[in-house]
Amino acid sequence: MLSQKPPSLTFTKVLCPQSIAGSLGGRLPPKGSKIGLLGGSFNPAHKAHCQISKEAIVHLGLDEVWWLVSPQNPLKDTNGMAPLPDRVKSALSIPKHPRVRVTTIESQIRSVYTADTLSRLRQIFPSVHFTWLMGADNLSQIALWRDWQNIFKTVNVAVFARPGYSLQSTNSKAAQRFKNTRISEKLARNLPKHSPPAWTIIHGQQLDISSTAIRNGLHKGSGHKA
Repeated sequence: MLSQKPPSLTFTKVLCPQSIAGSLGGRLPPKGSKIGLLGGSFNPAHKAHCQISKEAIVHLGLDEVWWLVSPQNPLKDTNGMAPLPDRVKSALSIPKHPRVRVTTIESQIRSVYTADTLSRLRQIFPSVHFTWLMGADNLSQIALWRDWQNIFKTVNVAVFARPGYSLQSTNSKAAQRFKNTRISEKLARNLPKHSPPAWTIIHGQQLDISSTAIRNGLHKGSGHKA
């Protein structure tokens, strides 16, 4: 794996190319880049994050995947939430595809809601093609997210199948709301340059792993590490 410069953990009030680049690990994306965005607490990072990222690069033909290490997920309890530096360290330390980049850009732009993050990223990088990446478990409950419909209208979405969630996710409120904009998995490589809304479900290797299970295992002394 190629080494990445750690993203900045100090954030300025005024956005500028230097501060944005710092939160991305030192460099800005080239114009026309196809970038997947995988958001989460990464508390800790684990193999399923890596697998989704790899599947996205392969199936969508992405140039990079950015891990958006969240300041704080509004839908998650703060109890047991490791500090941002620890979660960034976890994301940096796990072996992953060399085109995966760990970022703190949500902290730099002061955003905790996905819809707001995507809107800001589109403003900052108007020539970059962003695709939101998420597991089927999140598609099942994305209707609980703030301004969730704007997520689909702002960027394209790639959903990755997870054990036990296939039927539930395809029958979800979001899947039904945007059913006419779903494209075939066979055409997934065309997704990044589609005009939103457009989304697909990708059936790759499905790992039944979660950060919560890993934390519980660690607390119980199992010694399991992702």
